[in-house]
Amino acid sequence: MVLLLAEVLDVPLRDRNDLLRAGGFEAKYPEPELDEILVGPLRQAVDVMLAGHEPFPMVVVDRLYNVLLANKSAMLLTAMFIEAGATETNLMRLLFAGDLARQTITNWDDVASNMLCRLQRELLHAPQDEELRQLHDDLVDAPSTPAEWRTLDLADSAEPFLPIRMRLGDGTELAFLTTITAFNAPHNVTLDEIRIESWFPSDEATTAWCQRD
Repeated sequence: MVLLLAEVLDVPLRDRNDLLRAGGFEAKYPEPELDEILVGPLRQAVDVMLAGHEPFPMVVVDRLYNVLLANKSAMLLTAMFIEAGATETNLMRLLFAGDLARQTITNWDDVASNMLCRLQRELLHAPQDEELRQLHDDLVDAPSTPAEWRTLDLADSAEPFLPIRMRLGDGTELAFLTTITAFNAPHNVTLDEIRIESWFPSDEATTAWCQRD
């Protein structure tokens, strides 16, 4: 009955395990460590995807938006937003912390509000995830976060892609569309939470910039 209710309510796999444990049952869905998942044939497949997407950026992130893997183009791009001395690469924190992202992303308000809305919806879907809640709270409390973003507008519909426009230090302007891909892994918590973010150029100038030597 627990599993049936969880399936009907589309409860995340991690929370289904918590429900089973709370009911006195053993967890049903494996929760392997990330280094156990991204090995063997799966790692080879992901590496092919990352290499095949060159010269355009692609990153693999966990449920907290920590970057697990990235192709060379993505590493070059994200380096523009990493403050000196930073010890982590978290897409959400890079977007909201410091001035680099706000100075470089010309449509920062649209991008940041969309990403925060996505995070808020994910937290509604997994309210027991304390690490996700901490990330959410940190971003909501960030000085750069407008007060009106702090409450999720459930009437807003999520778009299938996110436009991102940038202006680099030399005046170069770039335009991308980003999409998120998830693995179809209904019996593995860790793999179910991995996401692949792909960046596609949305104009010829951006394509040419990505293809430069």
